[in-house]
Amino acid sequence: MKWNLTSGVAVIVGVATVAGFFYLTRMRGGPEETPPTPAVAAQAPAPPAEPAIRYPVPPETEAVPQPLPPLDKSDKAVNDALVDYFGRQSVQQLFGLDSIIRHIVVTVDNLPRETIATRLLPTRPVRGAFLVKKSADGLAIAPSNSARYLPYVELARRTNAAQVARIYAGFYPLFQKAYEELGYPKAYFNDRVVAVIDHMLAAPEPEGPVRLTQPHILYKFADPALENASAGHKIMVRMGRDNEAVVKAKLRELRAELTRHAPARQ
Repeated sequence: MKWNLTSGVAVIVGVATVAGFFYLTRMRGGPEETPPTPAVAAQAPAPPAEPAIRYPVPPETEAVPQPLPPLDKSDKAVNDALVDYFGRQSVQQLFGLDSIIRHIVVTVDNLPRETIATRLLPTRPVRGAFLVKKSADGLAIAPSNSARYLPYVELARRTNAAQVARIYAGFYPLFQKAYEELGYPKAYFNDRVVAVIDHMLAAPEPEGPVRLTQPHILYKFADPALENASAGHKIMVRMGRDNEAVVKAKLRELRAELTRHAPARQ
């Protein structure tokens, strides 16, 4: 059974937007070997005991297959819905289509951390080489580098946040199951989603050129604060300020939808 036409964009594009949804490229200066892939997820502090669920998933849902497919067998329905909406060529260019719900969940969980397991991201690599501008002042991210992210940014721009929240709610049991499998049997995935959105919204917005150094093969941020930032914050900086503004605007919309049913805090 296929989902309705809008399910593909709502579930995958919407939640992938939360996940950062831009391939975490190392800032490479040459075709050297790839660094080792980090672990899927690091240990995290246990969530607060009270309240057990801080941000309940919105109860409103749109048409979704009932009963839900098992998590291990959900890829075909996801793939079919994406192809129905975007067309086969776009899907093949932008998305990784194996274990996509699990990959979204692990990416969400890892964005505030130091590294992301790139092999587990829900999208395909950003195309083209990392672009650097050389001048008398040294190295900096080239302004043209931001164009590499435009296909993903446009996908985010077109996402309807209210619809995303409704479809996400319909499929929430699969996301929750994947989160529990990741090592959080007593935590609530939507609480983690909201926390990660807040983290991404706090990403820095550097004025002027983003300076780099190249001590070896990989480029590094010249600013120690940026170099020591989380994986999610580095993604935001690399994509350029205009793209970052679009993504942050969409994240604010989505956060509002995902927190509408939170209990009033005393």
